[in-house]
Amino acid sequence: MEVFVLEIVLSSKKITLEDLINVTRNGYKVSISQEAYEKIDKARALVDKYVEEGRVSYGITTGFGKFAEVSISKEQTGELQRNIVMSHACSVGEPLPIDVARGIVFLRAVNLAKGYSGARRIVVETLVEMLNKNVTPWIPEKGSVGSSGDLSPLAHMSLVLLGMGKAYYNGELLSGKEAMEKAGIAIIPSLSSKEGLALTNGTQSLTSLGAHTLYDAINLSKHLDIAASMTMEGLHGIIDAYDPRIGEVRGQSGQIRTAKNMRTILAGSKNVTKQGVERVQDSYVLRCIPQIHGATKDTLEYVKQKVEIEINAVTDNPLIFVETDEVISGGNFHGQPMALPFDFLGIAIAEMANVSERRIEKMTNPALSHGLPGFLVQNGGLNSGFMIVQYSAAALVSENKVLAHPASVDSIPTSANQEDHVSMGSIAAIKAKNILENTRKVVGMELISACQAIDLKGAKDKLSPATRVAYDEVRRIVPYVSEDREMYVDIHNAEDIIKTNKIVESVEKETGTLEF
Repeated sequence: MEVFVLEIVLSSKKITLEDLINVTRNGYKVSISQEAYEKIDKARALVDKYVEEGRVSYGITTGFGKFAEVSISKEQTGELQRNIVMSHACSVGEPLPIDVARGIVFLRAVNLAKGYSGARRIVVETLVEMLNKNVTPWIPEKGSVGSSGDLSPLAHMSLVLLGMGKAYYNGELLSGKEAMEKAGIAIIPSLSSKEGLALTNGTQSLTSLGAHTLYDAINLSKHLDIAASMTMEGLHGIIDAYDPRIGEVRGQSGQIRTAKNMRTILAGSKNVTKQGVERVQDSYVLRCIPQIHGATKDTLEYVKQKVEIEINAVTDNPLIFVETDEVISGGNFHGQPMALPFDFLGIAIAEMANVSERRIEKMTNPALSHGLPGFLVQNGGLNSGFMIVQYSAAALVSENKVLAHPASVDSIPTSANQEDHVSMGSIAAIKAKNILENTRKVVGMELISACQAIDLKGAKDKLSPATRVAYDEVRRIVPYVSEDREMYVDIHNAEDIIKTNKIVESVEKETGTLEF
């Protein structure tokens, strides 16, 4: 029986966000096309020519940063490249997740395979082999300001190619040398001219972190629409607000897509009502779901466009232009084009948590919940029910408000003021990831609160087919709360099921693919 290997080929074809995730999470292999090899070889030949002729070229025959005025002899070029890798590996803090670190390796290989960097074949091949044989560099998350790219995290990645640093092999943390040996990957004996710089100059660390956060935020936005639909079921929300004509006269595409999702998910519900039946209109967190969720969707779409440009970009320095026999020093490593989008991403995700927490409050507060018992529990007083679920959600959204302050409005000079404006793009990406993790917890809390509201209203048998599927998925892991119990267990279980994407997958079997 023929076995098909799922593969991403490095070539002139652009890679997508989905390609990145398939390599980092889904086991896709990576290969190098003949077209890419030819570009790599031509750029390398030009670097060798510059070294042989002793031409002055930044990072090839000179030092780095403020040391750009220091000339380096042909005999010292290999030592120079090794030194940049060792000296620049200065990151601290918790290690990046393995999928993010794999993304850094993959995106660096994509960059080098474009043929503008001047690294030899062996460098790109070793990166690809690390991906295919499950060797993942250990990279601490803090230490980049996103100016000359992600110098420090990329240096940690590069150490492993030389048998230094640390790396995971099949999930086990080892020394870089041991990980490479166990995987059967030959260590590069020494870097040649330009290669240390080609490996460490670029935006691949902040881009990988932000891209993975974006992908998860897209999936979370679907969970948010599902959770909101279940809240609508529990509160007998008014569905008129999702009439397509409302979105058409405004024209905002995210609003239109969200309203369509809400109509699709709630189709067939006997719980939702029409305006004027139980009340004239709902408060904003129900009535304005298309406008609020939709604005986040528009932001995610914008950030996705910027991410898919950057994951295909050449971002090191200097760049090799073979056609004109030139090596030009520029600033493609500067992270500003991604720092602003990743700040925007964090703000958009924080808004997901804000509106979700307000719906939790609406369900738990007897003054707002349209007849539900206080804190979603019978025998209130003896039982506190979901009182502190809302409390915990409030804490998370408050933390998000601090984290959502943009990193990109800051700058601090580095390298003796040679790098006198920096992007803080890596910090923007880290913050967006932290906001996402908080928001996922809040949306999980809304899911379990909505299920509780549905049960208290006796509304389970009146759910739409799609919300019934979502309800059943939640109830498989979180039973009805008849009396007080350890609620953190339910909260953690709800977060875990969101991570698996099981709810979205089950709902989409009923509805078809939901919009984001």
